[in-house]
Amino acid sequence: MPKKIRLGILGGGGDSLIGVLHRVASFINDNYEITGAVFNPDHEQSLAFAREIDVPTDRIYKDFDTFVAEEMKLPAEERIQVVSVLTPNFLHFPMAHKLLENGFHVICEKPMTTTLEEAKQLQAAQEKSGSIFGLTHTYTGYPMTRQIRKMIEGGMLGNIQKVDAKYYQGWINDLIHDKEKRTTTWRLDPAKSGASCCNGDIGVHAFNMIEFTTGLRINDILCDMNSLYDDNPMDIDATTLVRFDGSKAKGVIRASQIATGEENNLSIAIYGDKGGIKWEQENPNFVYYFPESGPMQVYKPGHAYNSELSLNGTKLPPGHPEGIFDAMANIYLGVAKAVRGEAYDAGEFPTMTDGVRGMDFIEKSVASNQQGNIWVSLES
Repeated sequence: MPKKIRLGILGGGGDSLIGVLHRVASFINDNYEITGAVFNPDHEQSLAFAREIDVPTDRIYKDFDTFVAEEMKLPAEERIQVVSVLTPNFLHFPMAHKLLENGFHVICEKPMTTTLEEAKQLQAAQEKSGSIFGLTHTYTGYPMTRQIRKMIEGGMLGNIQKVDAKYYQGWINDLIHDKEKRTTTWRLDPAKSGASCCNGDIGVHAFNMIEFTTGLRINDILCDMNSLYDDNPMDIDATTLVRFDGSKAKGVIRASQIATGEENNLSIAIYGDKGGIKWEQENPNFVYYFPESGPMQVYKPGHAYNSELSLNGTKLPPGHPEGIFDAMANIYLGVAKAVRGEAYDAGEFPTMTDGVRGMDFIEKSVASNQQGNIWVSLES
């Protein structure tokens, strides 16, 4: 087996959910070894966290610029190869851009940047560098969302007619109704979060899931957002109508962070002229298929009837649930294949293209809302 890929991490220290998700995911398929990091802006805290998780401290750098400078002094065979960017949104672009300029491969949290213009600049930097870039739309890593992609590719739904994607959470209730909290949290600060909170954070996942599973490209959108309070410039609820390029299908993206009592309710329903299909993130091991003529069928991971893409992302025998760590691990696995020059399916990890598309969706949804809820077109 090839030697493990040397992995660097930016952010994700302490009790960060995203940090533990990425670290565990990198370990699952035995492809990566955490070699260096800046876990925290405070160097002492970063060192303490490295000792806590048993990562050697000799390459725990005081800041990002030092990370790059010191790694570039090392011979290529010792240098960190892939860097995971797990910082708040406003740091994604400057960090990823500098990493690509210096030849590192990058795995980046979404949204990829805070503006579409930054996304285009990042795309140009990647094209110049030739580095691999993976974007962690985690839910594309589930075996059964990959199965949906292949079922639709195989014509099991026929011509798509209707798509309904929903992502409901209730977590922001604790912040939005408290004036001090809603004016001090970075999630509701456009300078740090970008132009959109709800669609930028979770609506873009639903957008990505539609394009990932159906193979259709969303061409036009009409968005209606809610911010609840006059002193809150950010959306915390959004409904977006969508039209597709080259298709008569229509769709809707429903996203909310004030859906009281909801936890992480991402779901998608897709209806064609031959059948329909449904999937829910909180119950991710079941795909419900409704053929036009015949009883409902339930697909589960690990069975031989599933596609190669689904089975390649399945680590356990049937009946053993695959979860969010496994989904993220499948994205890391796809990036590892690309870094090593191995063959991989285009559905194994989201790319720079998905990041640019996502930023276009976010900016155009804000524009649609601000201009009086009108139809606007995404870039081709």
